[in-house]
Amino acid sequence: MRGTVAIRSENLCRHYRMGETLIRAVDGVSLQVPAGEFVALLGSSGSGKSSILNLIAGLDRPTSGSVIVQDRDLAKLSREDLAKYRLYVVGMVFQSFNLIASMTLAENVELPLRFAEVERGKRDSLAAEALERVGLKARMHHRPSELSGGEQQRAALARALINQPKILLADEPTGNLDSRTGTEIMNLVQSFNQDLGMTVVMVTHERALAERYAQRMIFLADGKLVDDRPNTPSAVEPSLQGGRA
Repeated sequence: MRGTVAIRSENLCRHYRMGETLIRAVDGVSLQVPAGEFVALLGSSGSGKSSILNLIAGLDRPTSGSVIVQDRDLAKLSREDLAKYRLYVVGMVFQSFNLIASMTLAENVELPLRFAEVERGKRDSLAAEALERVGLKARMHHRPSELSGGEQQRAALARALINQPKILLADEPTGNLDSRTGTEIMNLVQSFNQDLGMTVVMVTHERALAERYAQRMIFLADGKLVDDRPNTPSAVEPSLQGGRA
């Protein structure tokens, strides 16, 4: 429901020790993402944007502070509850498509439903529906090696959407794609945000990509939030080319 807060972090920290050095990957970040918003996290390599995404995904736990999604503090969830959270609340798409080479597209896409112990007949129909949504129903019996990079990323999107998550987390989703294919993928992501009301948090180093699609841009440097601004229509670029944060 739009207007409610989907994601909130309070003084969020994730520190690592490398020998004698303390790496402050995320260092006191507080932010809020309303339900239904499309947010881009921008920053150079090492700025902390992917670390924040992993904390929101429940793939990592904070050193201190909290990340609260749909009124649940992820740091306080058990391992089992975190697994359920990743299964039902968030969908994830990465730069590397993370498809299993020995499986068909349909088998890859239905994998989250297997973990959820959904019966086979229902899994098949939901996988077909998800692949149709991304324009790949005709390729459902193909293996990842038989597809282009763009088709593999669309399959990864279908898998992320199979459980109808409230939140889509995308880490450099166009990083391995040419600009035309990247545009196709981003148009799909934008449609999920606009048509389904899905909250989207996207990590990118491409300023122009964020300006074209996101409603809001959050800038990070050295693990800290350095700027947080709405994306005004006048700032939107008509092209994906150029601009790296």
